[in-house]
Amino acid sequence: MNLPRLALGCMSLSHAYGVPPTEAEGLALLRAGLDAGVGMLDTATLYGGGRNEELVGRAIAGRRDEVVLASKGGLAIDNGIKSLDGRPETLRAQVDASLGRLGVDHIDLYYLHRWDKKVPIGESVGALAEAMSAGKIGAIGLSEVSVARLREAQSVAPIAAVQNEYSLWTRNPELGMLEATRQDGVALVAFSPVARGFLADGVADPARLAEKDIRRAMPRFQAENWPINAALLPRWHALALEAGCTPAQLALVWLLSRGEHVVPIPGTTNTDHMRENFAARDLVVDPALLTQAGELISQATVSGSRYNAMGNSEVDSETFEEAA
Repeated sequence: MNLPRLALGCMSLSHAYGVPPTEAEGLALLRAGLDAGVGMLDTATLYGGGRNEELVGRAIAGRRDEVVLASKGGLAIDNGIKSLDGRPETLRAQVDASLGRLGVDHIDLYYLHRWDKKVPIGESVGALAEAMSAGKIGAIGLSEVSVARLREAQSVAPIAAVQNEYSLWTRNPELGMLEATRQDGVALVAFSPVARGFLADGVADPARLAEKDIRRAMPRFQAENWPINAALLPRWHALALEAGCTPAQLALVWLLSRGEHVVPIPGTTNTDHMRENFAARDLVVDPALLTQAGELISQATVSGSRYNAMGNSEVDSETFEEAA
């Protein structure tokens, strides 16, 4: 399926990063995005325990035809606890629940949010294929999977998109997924494209993050790694200044340069930042500067893994530890 070059990740409006904005503020941002021509909104069953889908649904009411609508199932919050369940019966119920919360009869792209390793991925994808045949979803996506898992899923049903973390400081897709999706005509949807705020001046001091902010558990923001990573920022700012754009825009332009099939999905709770991010679609940056950006912020220069042990156990995508 054809996706816009940039999409809006909606998670932070309800979930994960600090204290979310009020419902009125979230609606204002989403509606401003629609007004600015944001062509795709990305939400999930998990985000805010369903509240994010409800928020997106209210924002697109009367404007459904203006956006590609993407959501996800397989991860949920039950009684305040995150659960991973890829059983077909669970996914069928979650698709229906997503449709209800969004207030639509069709979701353009529906992802398996994480592969439940207790369930063969073919069974999970098969349930989504049923939903596609029933007209409930338009296409199937996978998130945080390896090339091997993509191939397994493709033997059951067409896969339109893979949503894996990809940014200057998370290069895991370059271990095979970037090329596999390019070859197969599959969109590679890059979440956390500005490195969870790191490349957008979004984290001045990790110790001051809100108590439940998920970055507190991520090694790159912890005391043993943060000073090493923060030391890269002055040169990063200088590169953005030379490129004539903001640091966040430089991170997004770099990702866009990785292939026509790469679709970054920056998220934000600030309307001005949202507009700034989407202006990156029209920016032209000297390729030599993009090369310098890729050398400055990379797997070789960033300290710490992207997830802790629990986070790593939930994902299937290729890792540099395995590659070594």
